[in-house]
Amino acid sequence: MAAASIESQDSGCCADSGKRTLSSFAERDAAVLIDPAGSEVASAKDPGARELRIGDVQLEELTPSTPTSTLHAARQLLLEYGEFVVAQPGAARFCFGSLREEAEGLPLGFVRQGGGSLIAIARGEPAGFVAWRALSAPSVVKDSWELKRLWVRPSARGLALGRLLSQAVLDRARATARKAIYLDTAPSSMAAAHRLYLEMGFVPCAPYNDNPVEGLVWMVKFL
Repeated sequence: MAAASIESQDSGCCADSGKRTLSSFAERDAAVLIDPAGSEVASAKDPGARELRIGDVQLEELTPSTPTSTLHAARQLLLEYGEFVVAQPGAARFCFGSLREEAEGLPLGFVRQGGGSLIAIARGEPAGFVAWRALSAPSVVKDSWELKRLWVRPSARGLALGRLLSQAVLDRARATARKAIYLDTAPSSMAAAHRLYLEMGFVPCAPYNDNPVEGLVWMVKFL
C-alpha cells in the first residue's frame, strides 16, 4: 500500500488515497517541484501551464483536444487506481462501476465540476494521474478544491510523481485564488500517503463528506 499512490473518492462510494513515501522536504511557498533526492528541478513560473517538463517527467493537463492515446492511458491509470482501492481492507462499498463511468468521461467530468486532471509521463511511459474538483459543503471554506484520484504506477515509484502531481494541483489552486484543498485518506492502510500529506502541509479536519470507507481521516491544506 505504501508503494502505491491514490487519492480520495466520491462521497457516495468508498475511497482513499495513497502516495509514494518521500524524505521530509520543507514546504515551499513558491511553486517549486522537488526530485526524489530533494533538489529543485523546476520552478513552475506558469502554474496553469497545460504541460510541464521536469527532467524525464512530463505533466500534461487533460483537455478535449488531448490525443486519444493519452486519454486512453489516463483512463487506464484511473481504473488501476480503482483496482488498487477495492483490494484494500474496508473498501467493500467502493463503487467501481461509478469509477468506470468516470474514466470513460475523462476529462470533461472533472472540468464540469470546476476542476481538471493531469497525467504524468515518465521516461516516455504513462505513469501517474491526479484530479481535482470544486468542493462545496457546509463544513468547508468557500472557494475550495478537493484533491482526488492520485495514482502512481508501481513501475514509476521513486520518481516523486505523487509529490509532483499533488504540487501541480496546489500550484493551480493558488494561481486561481482557491482558499484550501481538502482530501480524505485511510492512514491504517496507507500510512505512507498520510505521512506525505502531513509533509506537504495538510492537517486533520472535520469530515466534509459521507464516504463509507472504514478508518478514514479528512485533511485540509489552507492556501
